[in-house]
Amino acid sequence: MTGSPPPDPLLQPPDGGEAARILAGPGVAAFDPSLPETARALLHRAAAAEARCHDLMEAIDRGVVIQSADGSLLHANGAALRMFDPSHGDRFPRDGDLTSDWALLRADGTAMPRSEFPALRALREQRPVGSTLVGLYHRARRRLRWLTVTAVPHFAPDGDHPDQVLSIFSDVTELKRDSALFDRVQSLASIGGWEWDRASGHLHLTDEAARILAQARRPVSMDALLACLQPGDGRRLRTALDAAGGGTGFELDLQGARGDGGAFWVRVIGGSGIGEARDARITGTLQDITAAKRGEQSQRVRARSDPLTGLLNRDAMLAHLDECLAPPRRRQVAVLYIDLDRFKLVNDVLGHAAGDSLLAAAAGRLCAAVGDEGLIARFGGDEFLVACDCGDDAGRPERLADAILEAFAVGFGFDRDEFAVTASIGIARAPQDGAETRLLIQHADAAMDESKRRTRNGRLAYTPALEQSQSDRLQFETQLRHAADNGEFTLVYQPQVDLATGRTVGAEALIRWRNQRLGEMRPDHFIAQAEGTGDIVRIGDWVLGEACRQAAAWRDAGLGVVRMAVNVSYRQLLASDLTAAVRRLLHAFDLPGEALELEFTERVLIEDAPETLRNFETLRGLGVSLAIDDFGEGYSALNYLRRLPIQGLKLSQMFVDGVPGNPSDVAVCRAVAGIAHSLGLGLVAEGIETEAHRRFLLELGVRVGQGFLFAPGLAPADFAHRLRGAGQGNR
Repeated sequence: MTGSPPPDPLLQPPDGGEAARILAGPGVAAFDPSLPETARALLHRAAAAEARCHDLMEAIDRGVVIQSADGSLLHANGAALRMFDPSHGDRFPRDGDLTSDWALLRADGTAMPRSEFPALRALREQRPVGSTLVGLYHRARRRLRWLTVTAVPHFAPDGDHPDQVLSIFSDVTELKRDSALFDRVQSLASIGGWEWDRASGHLHLTDEAARILAQARRPVSMDALLACLQPGDGRRLRTALDAAGGGTGFELDLQGARGDGGAFWVRVIGGSGIGEARDARITGTLQDITAAKRGEQSQRVRARSDPLTGLLNRDAMLAHLDECLAPPRRRQVAVLYIDLDRFKLVNDVLGHAAGDSLLAAAAGRLCAAVGDEGLIARFGGDEFLVACDCGDDAGRPERLADAILEAFAVGFGFDRDEFAVTASIGIARAPQDGAETRLLIQHADAAMDESKRRTRNGRLAYTPALEQSQSDRLQFETQLRHAADNGEFTLVYQPQVDLATGRTVGAEALIRWRNQRLGEMRPDHFIAQAEGTGDIVRIGDWVLGEACRQAAAWRDAGLGVVRMAVNVSYRQLLASDLTAAVRRLLHAFDLPGEALELEFTERVLIEDAPETLRNFETLRGLGVSLAIDDFGEGYSALNYLRRLPIQGLKLSQMFVDGVPGNPSDVAVCRAVAGIAHSLGLGLVAEGIETEAHRRFLLELGVRVGQGFLFAPGLAPADFAHRLRGAGQGNR
């Protein structure tokens, strides 16, 4: 037959006789008939009190244990017994020591030495030990129970040392488990709890809340917590705390600094309770939102930044200017509109990767030049904007513009080559040049366009007269776009002559434009404009076709085949199928390829694209001559020159004009002539206007030239008359 083990006599409650013996002391019979009635009454009341005490200890849900000074067990109530499991033979040891099956644990789970057990501490320290969390772990059954233990020492009458100790136990296993889960959830969610006692000012933080704040000393007052925050955020929290009451609450995102100086963001939620004492305490949560805030900040930075240069982007600059110009502030600001001269050349010739590299390098130079005196944005493509205050320094915009121009005075390196990329800058001031963002930028842009048109590599401040200039330029562009369709272009032909004999050996086709509204337009003006708008491609195609038609007409008139030199824009080479057009024209007019010479600027020398080389080889296969115009003015990339199938060079008028008196021009002319001779290339000199020019060039070995010394550009009939008069022509 099975059943519960017999009760331990030491764990049974004392009966009335035991109580009487304790009260009467040694050698006194509790119910001696010889005792007076009064004594018996006292003993009876004592026994009744003892019974009530026993009933009370058995009724409470806390375990109560009494031990002697040597640790022996004197008494344990039923709740204490139930904290063990009698069905498995768990018993309070008689000597107060746990068996080896049990382990004592601290609140953090580490082993608790026996000396730290509250009952022994109370005996040793001769004072009560407050509620202490103790874990009891049964190793064999792997069962863990958590208790809170309060121990109070008992002193015998006239005793100097405790003779007993009373321990009160509460089973908090479930509460401890829930608390651990709650702490784990708090840690995973980065949410901590807090409670503030208004009266005492004490602040209680959960472990996770303290971890989030990460202060050198754990804040124990609201003032200490406020000191962790940015001053403005601290004031916001204080205001919210003062206003919290009557069940109202608050939610704030606040920024502060940790003990190591690192920044944090927290979302603090708080509110008062309910009932009469609702305003006594404010409780809430504290969530770490640092990562989320940093993510938002990074997103805002990305939304405001240009990814290539790291500068502000267009939208960010527009927002900044809108804020500056918004009433009632209306700050005095200036806008510098910056466009990179010749950027498109680098981008077209070396490719987009080189263009991006140039933009990034240009941004670095702008930052170095402007410093903290202005805000810089990439406004689009190769255009940048600088906004600066000028209320306290009227000359700041011009000073910054000059610093930028100086920063771009040094070329940009790409592998072994260096390119001069300068800047054109337009300046507009608010409010005189525009009181709202769109107009201010528009006027700065107009000033930049005019600066680029005039000189490049310069700055120009906006004036109202520029509006008329811009209007005129738009009208000019419109007229230019329709000039070919309206039959407004004509070609004149400048003879190319043998410098020794004066014999005409070829002609260069030169375009002229006369517009009914605008009159006669200078070629350098409208050609540069057409390059900028892209109209040069259509114009170039017209020139090539008209020159071939005229060469065929002279041939048909019996003047022979005159070699025709035609300038081809680099844009034309890139944007159209030039080889197909040349083949078609030669076939249409029944001209040999030798009748045509195409002249390119030095831009083609730095184009290392296989397509350019293939185009040139195809043209050479048709018999067409290829020459580099104005050699020496631009890049003079000799390593590229020898790669392309070039037959000739043209010596620029820029250098011819200074010979023989200018030593520098003489040196350049000698160098170009030497290059042509070394590479076996033909050489034609332009801009020969004096006999001294002709003699110098002849002595230099230059055989062919053109210029006003021989003839300007001639109308087709005048050129034909020149050929007939001299009896010249390749028949």
